[in-house]
Amino acid sequence: MSNLVPILPVTPTVPKGGVFALGNFDGVHLGHQAVVKTAVDKAHGMGVPARVLTLEPHPRSVFKPHIPPFRLTPPLAKIRLLRAFGVDEVIVQPFTPEFSQLAPPDFVERVLLDECGAQHVVAGFDFVFGHARAGNIQNLRTWLGPRGVGVTEVTPFRDAEGHVMSSSRTREALQQGDLKTARHILGRPFSIAGMVEHGARRGHDMSVPTANIALGEYLRPKFGVYAVHAGCVGGPLQRQGVANIGVRPTVDGKTELLEVHLFDFHEDIYGQEWEVELIDFLRPEQAFADMNALREQINHDIETAKARLAFAAYGR
Repeated sequence: MSNLVPILPVTPTVPKGGVFALGNFDGVHLGHQAVVKTAVDKAHGMGVPARVLTLEPHPRSVFKPHIPPFRLTPPLAKIRLLRAFGVDEVIVQPFTPEFSQLAPPDFVERVLLDECGAQHVVAGFDFVFGHARAGNIQNLRTWLGPRGVGVTEVTPFRDAEGHVMSSSRTREALQQGDLKTARHILGRPFSIAGMVEHGARRGHDMSVPTANIALGEYLRPKFGVYAVHAGCVGGPLQRQGVANIGVRPTVDGKTELLEVHLFDFHEDIYGQEWEVELIDFLRPEQAFADMNALREQINHDIETAKARLAFAAYGR
């Protein structure tokens, strides 16, 4: 079995003890947040650290390596969000084919008890673990209770219509360009973060310079044009702009990319880590007859994005 790896903060060994929130937490949506907040509250009451134990890479990508990208929050984005809820440490267990063979009782004994020294665990109602996903929340109670370790089950987090908040619903909404539903489930706008890379400077040549960010592991939202907020990772996302997500059929047609034009912004940000929030979907991606037609549409998109962002700000 692989050793547990502490990600934030980086320490030589994994400190033992505390309350552990368990799960994959892809998206860190409102349901996940309920699990984490419950763990933090429990830890404060017990006077011990609050920790998250999660798996990376996501098991789905290990068992099905050729499926399209599906992550709502790749590892670093997930960890940043989890720590924002007052977690003392996020511990990542490397998920390998070997680790996937670990029987549920062995996961409890070797990981939760021996390596983590868990004093209490918190998990969602649908949490499963161990080989073939055979372990469940009731097994945790059965195996941990006699060892003096409590288990808290967090019931389904539902909206006013009774829908369960889930990562799968979020992915479906984003692929349909339904940012309202995605934001409703996540409790925040969906965002993509990455390093700003050099491009072909076509936008610069049209007087609409863009910051290019590779999509990496992120789920591909509906290809098209979005009104966005952006900023350096970890800082306020105060810059407004318009972004295209897709393959840019007029000029490329192959490379999937996030291109964002920031309004009234002229700084050199190449090599910096930026985060882009998708605020409103403007239109699907489309091919244009020539660069003049593309330039005209971009100018129209800029004005539309400014109007949508102003309306969104007024709505707050």
